[in-house]
Amino acid sequence: MTKESNTDTTRRLFLTALLLMLPTLALFRNVHVIEKDDLVEVDGWILKRSDLA
Repeated sequence: MTKESNTDTTRRLFLTALLLMLPTLALFRNVHVIEKDDLVEVDGWILKRSDLA
């Protein structure tokens, strides 16, 4: 295997790995970070999340 062929193989593997990661990243697109003082509704009551802990 020549050095140029090895570089092409490495580049091809890297690009393949990136393409395979795209569906995985799409799973995390709708995940949002919950702030400590977010407002939540519990049984019709609007409460701060920090009050529930």
